[in-house]
Amino acid sequence: MLSVFPFYFFAFIFGALVGSFLNVCIYRLPKDESVVFPPSHCPKCDYRIRFYDNIPVVSYLLLGGKCRSCKTHISLQYPAVELINGLLTLFLFIKFGITWSFLFLFLFCSALVVITFIDLEHQIIPDVISLPGIVIGFAASFLLPWLGWKNSLIGILIGGGSLLIVAYGYQFLTKKEGMGGGDIKLLAMMGAFLGWRSVPFIIFVASLVGSIIGITLMVVQKKDSKLAIPFGPFLAISAILYIFFGKEIIWWYLSLAGSSPGG
Repeated sequence: MLSVFPFYFFAFIFGALVGSFLNVCIYRLPKDESVVFPPSHCPKCDYRIRFYDNIPVVSYLLLGGKCRSCKTHISLQYPAVELINGLLTLFLFIKFGITWSFLFLFLFCSALVVITFIDLEHQIIPDVISLPGIVIGFAASFLLPWLGWKNSLIGILIGGGSLLIVAYGYQFLTKKEGMGGGDIKLLAMMGAFLGWRSVPFIIFVASLVGSIIGITLMVVQKKDSKLAIPFGPFLAISAILYIFFGKEIIWWYLSLAGSSPGG
């Protein structure tokens, strides 16, 4: 265990460092700003953040969650994103090691982190992430034997097509727009990276979790069914669950149903 600890530690630190960049993407992409220029700065006083104030999680704690210059409160979202991406990277490394699977799923999960936080705040899923993600996921299928290009291509078609049908069906029945196009492209990206077999799992789990949370929020906030809840975060959580526990959850569900994959 001690022999692999440095590798685990490096994986977490690497993921957390990338998480710091993801925070820039989360803040700037909805505003159509460059994620490269200008360098990171305080949005309140424009103080340029120095490297020693940009150490993932640690700097936030040392600064007491405030800007060094103007003492403006810094959102807890920043260390949360760094911590989440660090842990995801660590778990991916433990599961896949230094492989193509690790590399592409690291890119995939990092994209999901950005999408989740943007969708929670702005209720949009940027095309600049999902559309290139579809292409990258399909390209990855040629390097990942467990995926394969046919599986990926069908995943794109089923992922995007299934939600497209749901969206049109809802609009036809209610005369209102329900599911946005961003969710459709996001699920197509998920199908590209994880294959068509992941799509039913992701839709089912996301719908289940989303329904439970949605009903809970409506009861707590005493609002009606018109309460708008972004679906992207639930899709993202379900996709991550599929990566790490998909087979186990499916087997567990089938065992409860009294059946098996072969039966």
